[in-house]
Amino acid sequence: MTSPHERHGLIDRQGTCLVLIDIQEKLFPLMRERDRLLENTLRLARFSEIMKIPVVLTEQKKLGGTLQQIRELLPEEHPVEKTAFNAFRCETFRDRIGSLSPRTIVLAGIEAHICVTQTALHALPAHRVHVISDAVAARLPGNRRVGLDRMAGAGVTVSSTEMFLFELLVEAGTDTFRKVLPLVK
Repeated sequence: MTSPHERHGLIDRQGTCLVLIDIQEKLFPLMRERDRLLENTLRLARFSEIMKIPVVLTEQKKLGGTLQQIRELLPEEHPVEKTAFNAFRCETFRDRIGSLSPRTIVLAGIEAHICVTQTALHALPAHRVHVISDAVAARLPGNRRVGLDRMAGAGVTVSSTEMFLFELLVEAGTDTFRKVLPLVK
């Protein structure tokens, strides 16, 4: 059952899961705009902890571990190791998503036009899918844009870190808002 918030195309924190795809030691240094990627990924991780939104991490085999800064924020999350670009081709990932039963999957990570796009397209139409445009990257900027365009054309909602944060917050003046405020200042 969808909430009134969701019926208007907005994300509802109930039934939402954040998936951080392959933000790994060997791949990260090759990304364009990696500082933006890391900053926004850390904001998403902190926000998810405050809002009690489940997070799933993936790691492409042989590309090193998830960046230490992310692991420090999410010490309880055990990354799903995969060899397929589409995370849904990994049984462990499917099981983890299945156990969470999200209506909405929010994606961030690398590379935008490969693993993020393939995972997003596979998730449709079983889930509402949002991709955080300022928290995805690629080695070449043109590939990032092509990935975002293809996902949008297929029905994925392209959003930004701040759009995601404020949609789930819903209103100002709450204790939760005050906890999140440092993430947007």
